[in-house]
Amino acid sequence: MEFLGTTQTTTYCGPKKTCGYSPLPPVVPVPVIQECYQPYYLPGYRYLNSWRPSLFYRISNAQACQDQGATCQGTLKPPTILPELRSGLFCRYSPHDWDKSNDLQVRGAEAARLWAGRLMGDSVRLMQDKEQLTRQMQEGTCRNLGQRLSDIGFWKSELSYELERLLGENQSMETVKKQLERAAEEVNSPLQVALECLYHREKRIGIELVHDKVEQNLMQEVDLLKCCQEQMRKLAQRIDIQMRDNRDAQHTLERDLEDKNSAQFIDEKCFNLRNTSDCISFFHGVEKVDGTISVPETWAKFSNDNIRHSQNMRANSIRLQEEAARLLETLSDQMWNQFTNTNLAFNSRISEVTNAKNKLQTQLAKTLQEIFQAEDTIMLLERSIMAKECPLKVAETRLECRTRRPSMELCRDTPQFKLVNEVFTINDSLQTLKLRLRETQETLQLLVMTKCRLEHELAIKANTLCIDKKCMSMRKAFPSTPRLVGYT
Repeated sequence: MEFLGTTQTTTYCGPKKTCGYSPLPPVVPVPVIQECYQPYYLPGYRYLNSWRPSLFYRISNAQACQDQGATCQGTLKPPTILPELRSGLFCRYSPHDWDKSNDLQVRGAEAARLWAGRLMGDSVRLMQDKEQLTRQMQEGTCRNLGQRLSDIGFWKSELSYELERLLGENQSMETVKKQLERAAEEVNSPLQVALECLYHREKRIGIELVHDKVEQNLMQEVDLLKCCQEQMRKLAQRIDIQMRDNRDAQHTLERDLEDKNSAQFIDEKCFNLRNTSDCISFFHGVEKVDGTISVPETWAKFSNDNIRHSQNMRANSIRLQEEAARLLETLSDQMWNQFTNTNLAFNSRISEVTNAKNKLQTQLAKTLQEIFQAEDTIMLLERSIMAKECPLKVAETRLECRTRRPSMELCRDTPQFKLVNEVFTINDSLQTLKLRLRETQETLQLLVMTKCRLEHELAIKANTLCIDKKCMSMRKAFPSTPRLVGYT
């Protein structure tokens, strides 16, 4: 076979040429060729394959006769072309096909041009629209980022202001706590003094161990001081608990503020990114990843709740500080009033004991005077008794001598009667004087015992006065409110 030519869909081959003349080969039924290729047509290009000739489907009508060397009657004509080119008759085009092909090419070209023009115009408009949309989206994103930065800045300022005020409240709470602890420690001094006063007053003797107003006030003062200490320590514990809550709120604000700083840094970096930035890159699929955990409402509510919580903590701290100030003032007044009452009771008791002592000293002086007089009286009585002995002796001697008178001379005459009467009288006087002497001596003993009792009572009163005055010397100073709160 010899290669004759090719088209876009078919290759043509024929028998090898010979030098001699040969008749036409017998006509072989040519199989009908059908298209199985379905190309993709662009708009306006549907008929661009119509260049194929219509003769492509035509088959020669020549028929071979049954007799060799003879042809059928009718249409059989001698060929007008060379036999070796006969196979090319099937690929010839007609002028109509040629004109139609040219017309189709022109119309296809015009359709392609029109389509390309519209497509380019649409593409330009599409690019402009997309460029404008992209620019608008980018500008909107920049505005949103700017608004977001403004919101972050606003909440940062609010958080910073609230954190600063909370730190100030924490310092104030620390100061108030130290004041309460210092005041509770300062109360130990008057409490120790009151206890020592009670201890010293237990050294009183005898009847002076009386449950007087001084002791009552001292016991009330001890109870009051212990109660004040307990109240101060309880309030200090409450303040310590509030300070822990304040620190929790402070840590929450600091953490929120730190997150705001990080978010502001990231958003500022995003806000400053431009199309000409060096650090931009593709992150495919990042728009499909949703790692957010809040929306603007919950985001703002979170910071607002933190600020409100901090404000509540500050309000509680302020109330505790005011309560601490009122408590210190009240307790100071109560302790001072009790201290004053106790001192007044001490002064009153010292005055009473002093008056009693003075009275006892007066009585002792009078008793001593009476003792002196009693001793003088006893001495005089003894002298008087001794003075009565001689007259009694004389009278008795006379009576005894007159008893030796003889016989009738033993007369109960007047001298005898007088002598007897004198002896009785002198004896009666002696008995009376001796009785008075005994009474005077008993009185003297009573006065001596009274003197001893008075001296003992005076010693007890002196001991009591010494104790009370010693207690008063210990109670010269008492912590006032400025001293309790630490100003002095």
